[in-house]
Amino acid sequence: MDFEKLHARLIGHLQGLVRSGEITERGLSRLTGISQPHIHNVLKGKRVLSLSRADGILRQLHLDLLDLVEPDELRERSRR
Repeated sequence: MDFEKLHARLIGHLQGLVRSGEITERGLSRLTGISQPHIHNVLKGKRVLSLSRADGILRQLHLDLLDLVEPDELRERSRR
């Protein structure tokens, strides 16, 4: 597991929330203080989320990094 993969999973999670209608880009913008155009470009893969902004999103959505890790990856890690 590396930061790049966790970053991609966070973006995927956000895309899923927007697709499912649980939150809008505008709502995510209001919640995080990140401009809606920046959120849009991040979700489209045109911009990258800084670590501090990623941390802010995790905090605002009450997520932990472990929420982005697959259960089988955790099991694999615990076997080591």
